Amino acid sequence: MTTDATGTEPMTTDATGTEPMPTATTDPAQERLRRWRLVLGGDAADGTGCTLSGQDSAMDGTLAALYGKGDKPGQSGRDRSAGLGASAPSVARWLGDIRTYFPSSVVQVMQRDAIDRLGLSTLLLEPEMLEAVEADVHLVGTLLSLNKAMPETTKETARAVVRKVVEDLEKRLATRTRATLSGALDRSARISRPRHHDIDWNRTIAANLKHYLPEYRTIVPERLIGYGRASQSTKKEVILCIDQSGSMAASVVYASVFGAVLASMRTISTRLVVFDTAVVDLTDQLDDPVNVLFGTQLGGGTDINRALAYCQSQITRPAETVVVLISDLYEGGIRNEMLKRVAAMKASGVQFVTLLALSDEGAPAYDREHASALAALGAPAFACTPDLFPEVMAAAIEKRPLPIPNAA
Repeated sequence: MTTDATGTEPMTTDATGTEPMPTATTDPAQERLRRWRLVLGGDAADGTGCTLSGQDSAMDGTLAALYGKGDKPGQSGRDRSAGLGASAPSVARWLGDIRTYFPSSVVQVMQRDAIDRLGLSTLLLEPEMLEAVEADVHLVGTLLSLNKAMPETTKETARAVVRKVVEDLEKRLATRTRATLSGALDRSARISRPRHHDIDWNRTIAANLKHYLPEYRTIVPERLIGYGRASQSTKKEVILCIDQSGSMAASVVYASVFGAVLASMRTISTRLVVFDTAVVDLTDQLDDPVNVLFGTQLGGGTDINRALAYCQSQITRPAETVVVLISDLYEGGIRNEMLKRVAAMKASGVQFVTLLALSDEGAPAYDREHASALAALGAPAFACTPDLFPEVMAAAIEKRPLPIPNAA
């Protein structure tokens, strides 16, 4: 898709009214002027000599309502005056308009801008507003931050919105996560000195091809690889320790979904802990990540040391345990104690992973001094996308180097 200078492609609907398609002219020069007119808006666009009409004019009105200086939804005047107003019906109409003129990915960006720039969070407490929005991870984070202020009439609608997003994420992430981690668990369970009937001959031959003796037309296996034990008992224990400060909203959503996926695997014992200045264990709610999310309370301070102390107390098999701390590392507790706990866990055999974020946005602002200190302990801190998370966990389970992205 080609974008204009706003980063979006103006859209209209086709004859069915369902599939968005770009409005364009047949004259390339005129099309460039049209795009600049939509980008600039209002008086600043007079120099283009381009007059908008029809859906282009209506599209300009929806942009003006958010990015101009005072227009409200439904107004398509030339003055780009921003402000969606305080009227829920007018905002609901605006939300419908942007879904008509722009693709879903752009709609989500415009919704976030509206919430951040114009303070529309309180309007999300009304059911009719929630029914009009395009649901995504960021909207879920906003709803969770408003959870305590949400009236009873809105809570069921909010849960339905959150559940839709969670189910979509599970469909996208669950299959690959289970497949990746099941493979890692099988590999980590293989034995290096198998008895004859336990030898995995296919993998043994593949691992010893360099020892082929052409004169005898045979392979001399210097390293035998055995099948993992067939036991379905727990092989690994995973503790997700999640910072629920406001800046970590998207990470909390993704971590809750991954927690539910891990908890569904019989060979992994999963514990999910969220914290601010207090620590809450939500493990007993992992069968429903929506309940987990509504059990969080975004915002507040941060006491990483206290959270790690609780996690440390839950470890019974250090050599088979992976602790994943998801935090921007702004510690409000005792820094030196936090670092001592990480060092002690690693010394006992725990695989310790530090994620600055678990989201698509990359690393947020974070405490670089604490990140450097953790790296010195062998627990480098880095941002992780949801798509990379299964590989990170597989590496931790197999006790091999983590696939750390270049930037952190």
